[in-house]
Amino acid sequence: MTERVEQPVIETMQASDMEAVLRIDRLSFPLPWMPEAFLTELKNRSARYFVARIAGEIVGFGGVWVILEAHITTLAVDPLFRGRKIGEQLLIALLEEGLRRRARRATLEVRRSNHTAQQLYRKYGFHEAMIRRNYYMDNQEDALVMWADNIQTPLYRALLHQLRDSLNSDDG
Repeated sequence: MTERVEQPVIETMQASDMEAVLRIDRLSFPLPWMPEAFLTELKNRSARYFVARIAGEIVGFGGVWVILEAHITTLAVDPLFRGRKIGEQLLIALLEEGLRRRARRATLEVRRSNHTAQQLYRKYGFHEAMIRRNYYMDNQEDALVMWADNIQTPLYRALLHQLRDSLNSDDG
């Protein structure tokens, strides 16, 4: 008998989610955000933040600013839940928010050493646009700036829908 993996529910982040979000942020990043930064972002009309829940427990989160382009600000999954495509589902939610707000392209920064994330972003049409030298303050690691251009085109929308539908049809 195949074990069924419960799929996350993606919801808008609320102030009441902060304890769980901050815990995952601390587990995921050498320099986590301050609690006030998340609370400020929740009030930012240009921003939208999501959480992923499994059985009511927050297991990941992500955020995007949309001002002509969708800038993905953060994306993290609890280490105990990685490898279950939760980050991918959050990425889809962030890209769909950009589409709803008529962003023409999407962008993000990713550590040069984070090949797993880069592979995911490439799957969704992102490509390397430039390098920001010494971007990360904890170790002066470079950041790759990645872009997904023309996300409003029928071709990109079809790619996003195909990937989302494929992900949703996986049996775990």
